[in-house]
Amino acid sequence: METEATGADGEYGSWLRTRFFPRPGVDPAQLRFGALGYASHALRSYAEFRAARDAGFVPRHWRFMVAMPTPLAPINRFIEADHRAALEPAYEAAILTELATIAAAVPHEDLAVQWDAPHEIGTWEGFFQPFFDGDPRVETVARLARLAAAVPDEAELGFHLCYGDAQHRHFVQPKDTGIAVALANAIAEVVARPINWLHLPVPRDRTDDEYFAPLTGLQLHPETELYLGLVHLTDGAEGTRERIRAASRYLDAFGVATECGFGRRPPEDVPALLRIHRAVAAPGPLPARDRTS
Repeated sequence: METEATGADGEYGSWLRTRFFPRPGVDPAQLRFGALGYASHALRSYAEFRAARDAGFVPRHWRFMVAMPTPLAPINRFIEADHRAALEPAYEAAILTELATIAAAVPHEDLAVQWDAPHEIGTWEGFFQPFFDGDPRVETVARLARLAAAVPDEAELGFHLCYGDAQHRHFVQPKDTGIAVALANAIAEVVARPINWLHLPVPRDRTDDEYFAPLTGLQLHPETELYLGLVHLTDGAEGTRERIRAASRYLDAFGVATECGFGRRPPEDVPALLRIHRAVAAPGPLPARDRTS
């Protein structure tokens, strides 16, 4: 593989990065990716999880979650455009090998797998240009269905429909939850195995009916739990409760989460984020719904 440095081009996340492409004369069909690192990190983390559970710090019924980006994200971000279609099969095979390695070492009743899908939703939004033939919406969902089918039946499965978090910014501000709902429904339609949870983002400044109203059109599997990423550190429990009240006008029940996980947060922010979760997610009735007819 050869590389080319790109960046400072005005595109989303335009920090300096390297994009790759095959050396001249190399047949892309013969390329194979080595270990990607997800499995090695996951297995080290699982050993810590198991030790904490054995010591009584983690409840016995909790599962160990592994979150991985779908192949579309690294292919779009790190492969030159003219070579993406040729290299995607090899990278998909590599990420599925990572999953298989994890599943061989972690008991399936302990395992939960989340596929993070920012470039799929970005493609549906028209922000990312597809490199594959066919209907972009159909093709992105077909890729997600293949990833879902690779998760062992006894493990849990979830999807994070993400609008990006580079420097805590989205690649496009969602107009409402409509695109996320449409993609979620398409996933539910084609994925045959149980989908245990779905996560959707909620921007900090959205407490309006326009944003949440499309949620009434969700058609999820009966077992699927919905989590809304409406916990924001900057306005704490008070702002989070405002977003909960807004969402509750359109949903009977949902869980809460941060918009894009804790991964890009400095460690010192984590205790405050956990306190917000605890403050707003205590057992009890949701705020009264106030739908308009």
